[in-house]
Amino acid sequence: MRSAVAEPKGSPTRILERGDIFFLYRPLVDEDAPSSLADVQRFFIVLRPQRSDRLRLLVVGRKRLPDLRRHERNWGFVAQVTRNPATIEEALREATYATKTRGEQRQPAARPAGEGRYAVALLDGQMHLAYVLEHPAHPAEVQRAFKIVPQASFALSVKNPEKDSPPGTGLDAAQEVVYPERLQREFRGRRFEREDIRLLDAEGAEFILVGARGDPEAVYDIDIEAGHHSDILRELDMAPSRHPIAPLFAGKWA
Repeated sequence: MRSAVAEPKGSPTRILERGDIFFLYRPLVDEDAPSSLADVQRFFIVLRPQRSDRLRLLVVGRKRLPDLRRHERNWGFVAQVTRNPATIEEALREATYATKTRGEQRQPAARPAGEGRYAVALLDGQMHLAYVLEHPAHPAEVQRAFKIVPQASFALSVKNPEKDSPPGTGLDAAQEVVYPERLQREFRGRRFEREDIRLLDAEGAEFILVGARGDPEAVYDIDIEAGHHSDILRELDMAPSRHPIAPLFAGKWA
């Protein structure tokens, strides 16, 4: 498999999609005072494409972004695709449930840990998910834990659901996406598709992110921000009474 990290080679970069990007984390069950990744159950990315009412909720493996310097690979999957922001916000709220062995368990609400603008750029046959962080203005301990740097890009490849995953990885067969035939053909029998962002518009779609660059706007000659400012509290209706916001603005665990 060739390297997923494409270096600029002089060919023009094509923007496939722009929008708002939000980073969130959910603490472990009954964890009221998270202070490190050891206290985190899941790490999420929400993508809201520009000029669209569609949102994607992504779950990213290792509970953080890939390390850029080591070109690290992280697996992830699409947990939700919806046109209603309330659907995502409700899924990320605090919840309680009963178990036979431990009684009632409390699942803490997700906390926003960053917001900004993103672009999915196509360069030399490889998609790159690039972002510029807007909040917090000064990334701190929370952002360092999740490797949320001021700007970054990741090679993005979508897995062919008809191909096996390595042992111990990937979703169960019942959870995997089943694409309509017109989209499944995009894989052309390959394990990964690297050019079609539409493949992320399906729950159960699996993807790989590979750490690529820490300066995507300069290297790929793209303007990610494009004069718009994201606002997770407004766009996802994340009321501070339900979702602690200290990580978003002060970079402190909550």
